[in-house]
Amino acid sequence: MEIGLVSDLVQEVMELRRDGDVPLHRQIYSALQQAIIQNQLPAGTKLPASRDLARVLGVGRNTVLRGYEQLLTEGYVLGQIGAGTFVADTLPDAQPLGRRRADSAGAAPATAVPISRRGHEIARHADSGDVQHGAFMPGIPDVELFPHDVWRRLIGKYLRRRHAGLLQYSVRGHAPLKASLTHYLHATRCIQAAPDQVLLLNGCHQALDLCARMLTDPGDIVMMEDPGYWGARNVFRAAGLSVHPVSVDAQGMAPSEADWALRPRLIFLTPSSQYPTGVVLSLARRRAILAKAAECGAWIIEDDYDNELRYHRHPLAPLFGLSTSDRVIYLGTFSKAMFPGLRLAYLIVPPCLVEPLSVGSAELYREGRLVEQAALADFIADGHFASHIRRMRMVYAERQAALRTAIEGEIGELVTLSGGQAGIHLVYFFQAAIDDHAIAAAALAEGVIVRPLSLYYQDRAISRSGLVLGYAGVAVDQIAPAAVILTRLIRAAVS
Repeated sequence: MEIGLVSDLVQEVMELRRDGDVPLHRQIYSALQQAIIQNQLPAGTKLPASRDLARVLGVGRNTVLRGYEQLLTEGYVLGQIGAGTFVADTLPDAQPLGRRRADSAGAAPATAVPISRRGHEIARHADSGDVQHGAFMPGIPDVELFPHDVWRRLIGKYLRRRHAGLLQYSVRGHAPLKASLTHYLHATRCIQAAPDQVLLLNGCHQALDLCARMLTDPGDIVMMEDPGYWGARNVFRAAGLSVHPVSVDAQGMAPSEADWALRPRLIFLTPSSQYPTGVVLSLARRRAILAKAAECGAWIIEDDYDNELRYHRHPLAPLFGLSTSDRVIYLGTFSKAMFPGLRLAYLIVPPCLVEPLSVGSAELYREGRLVEQAALADFIADGHFASHIRRMRMVYAERQAALRTAIEGEIGELVTLSGGQAGIHLVYFFQAAIDDHAIAAAALAEGVIVRPLSLYYQDRAISRSGLVLGYAGVAVDQIAPAAVILTRLIRAAVS
C-alpha cells in the first residue's frame, strides 16, 4: 500500500492534534490500530518506513517509531528485518477480521447480551437493587453511629511501614483475629473451636461460594428454608446446585421424609433467627435435623447472621455446639454489627475441613485484607466491638419499638408480626388479600423503601404476602412519617 494512502487513513481515522492531551505517538498508534481492526489495512499490508511516514505527517521519526512499537507489542503488526513492517495475519482478537465482517449478517442482535445460561439465570433472579438505604430498607445498619475515630486509628496503626507485611497476600488469614474471634464466640455463643478452624472470607457470599465449590458437585441438592435468603439461593444456583425449598412454620424449617429422601448434599438454614421471618428453630427440630443430616451425609451451613443483635437474654445455643458428628459449618459476618462495606465474614469449620477449605479459599480467591483483619482483631480484643454492640442494641430496640407502634397502631388488624427478637428488620404478614409487590412499588414512588415478603419465597404455592421492614438505618424521628405513608397505602389497598 502506498505511503500516501496510509497517511490519508491516519488523518481520516484520527486527525493529529498537536495541542491536545494525547501524545502524537499515541494518536498515530490509535489511528493505525483502528484502520487494522476495521480492515482498512488488510493483513499483509506493508506499512511505510517510519522516516517516510514521519515526513508526510510532519512529525519526528521517533514519534512514528513509538507508535509502531506499540502496535508490534500488541500483535497488530510484524516486523521483518530488511523487509519492513506488515499488518499481522493473526490479530489479538479471537476471530480473523475478514470472517468478522462476513459473519456479521447472521450475528445476534446488539441487544442480546452474550453471557452464559448460568449468567442469565443469575440475572433473572437478581434482587440487589440500586437503593440500599433509607426507610425501611432491610439489612442496613446505622453506619453513622459506628466509632469511626477508633477504627481510623486502628487502620492507621497497621498502615505504617513497620507493618508493611500486612499489604502482602495473606496465608490463611490474620492469626490474632482468629484468636480474638474464637475467644469472643466462646464467651457469647458457647462455641468451642481452635483458631485454625476459623476461615476468613470477603463477605458471606464468598463463604457460601467456597462451601458450594468445595463440598458439592454440579447437580447436587441444597436444602433451604422457604422463605429464605435470596442471595444464598443465587450463589448456590451459580455453583450449579439444585435448590430445594422447605417450608417454614412456627418452629422453623420443617423438612419432611420426602425432603430427606432427596439426600441433600448441603443444608442452609438460619436457626437462631430465621431469615426473614425471625422464627427460632425449636430444639426438637434442631436435634432432628442434625440426626438426619448425619444419616444422609449432608453438610449444614448455619448462618448466624444477626447473632449479635439480640433483644432477649437467653438465646438458644447454635447448632455448631450441638453437633456430635462434625457436620455443621458456622457462618458469621460483621456487615450488620459493624458496617456492610467491611466485607469480612468467617466460617468455623470442623477439623476435617480446615485443610481442604483453606486450600480452596487460597486458590479460588487469593486471600488478603490483612490490614482490616489486624484492625478488627484489636477492635475486638480491646473491647470496642462489645461496647459498640451494646450501644446499638439499645438504639435498635428503640427504633423497633417506634416502628411497631407506628404500624400496629394504624393497621394492627390488617397485619401479623413475625419475629422481632433479634436482628434489624420486622416481618408483617398481611391478613387480607393485598399485593405486596404493588404496595412496595407505590411506597417507593413516595420515597419509602420496603421489600415484598413474597419475593423471599421460591415455592409460589406456599408464598405469603407481607412486607419486610428494616428499621436500623432510620432515625427515630423519621420512622413515624414514613410509616404514615406506608399504612395509608396498605389501608387503601383493602378499601
